[in-house]
Amino acid sequence: MTAAQPVILGGMPSLSKLYVNAAATAARRRVLGTDAGTTLPPCGHEVRGVQADVGNLTAYQHLVGETASDILPAGFIHALAFPVSMSVMNRDDFPLPLLGMVHLANKVEQHGAVLFTEALDITSWAENLRGHRAGTQVDIVAEVRRTGEPGARWKGTSTYLAKGVFLPGIDKPSATAPSTTFSAPDPTALWQLGVDTGRAYAAVSGDFNPIHLSVLSAKALGMRRSIAHGMYLASRALADVGAVRGESFRWDVAFDAPVLLPARVALDITSVHSPAGAWHHSGYVAWNPRSGRRHFSGAVAAL
Repeated sequence: MTAAQPVILGGMPSLSKLYVNAAATAARRRVLGTDAGTTLPPCGHEVRGVQADVGNLTAYQHLVGETASDILPAGFIHALAFPVSMSVMNRDDFPLPLLGMVHLANKVEQHGAVLFTEALDITSWAENLRGHRAGTQVDIVAEVRRTGEPGARWKGTSTYLAKGVFLPGIDKPSATAPSTTFSAPDPTALWQLGVDTGRAYAAVSGDFNPIHLSVLSAKALGMRRSIAHGMYLASRALADVGAVRGESFRWDVAFDAPVLLPARVALDITSVHSPAGAWHHSGYVAWNPRSGRRHFSGAVAAL
């Protein structure tokens, strides 16, 4: 965690206002030729006493295929914490442009169930600014604790890429990992995603990033069509793994290629059990069934 104490915010930031401010900041930097430097903010942000909305939780569970329950799914907690993370990336001293950031990967550690009735403290900060062959990447970390308790019940690390942004003093990797050929297995599921998938997830997550909402808004930001939210896809795969994962687990996902809407997505889930029959972990991979191009892959493992 960052060395400095986090800035305590008076309430949950508005994602719509953050996106508007990000657009204004980007325009100002282009016109004035200013930048935010080459170091990360020295502190994070924190919001205390956050409670989930039960109606929103129910809509989320229905959308991604989670069983109706008073337990918050790990992907829902990511969405709950996302405005706090966005507020960190929206700071004037955050060195990368918020709009156009590409979500590369996500790692979550879930330490027990979180109930929708519980008040939560959410802290987020930025770390590990580093080079990438296509720009500059950074990790945005979020921790969720029960109010008044010290230990995190949920911790997520999201890796983002500012494509085409090369900061002074941040070196690109000297070598890139060799590409591997993906051979599609037999799918265990086939998803049919409508053109409104991005809008539906935005309604339950609050993430109204224009690249997800419509063809026109996506094209304005350089996309051919609107794309599905990465965390919607990952959360749906997690739901397909099922309750076998229990209440404490590690959940990883790496994104390879965006899902352009509308789309058909093939998914394969492979589970590994101990000799005694206990579940150990499940790996998953999703791809375009027509082109064979991999969209994302990951794993869920017991902690």
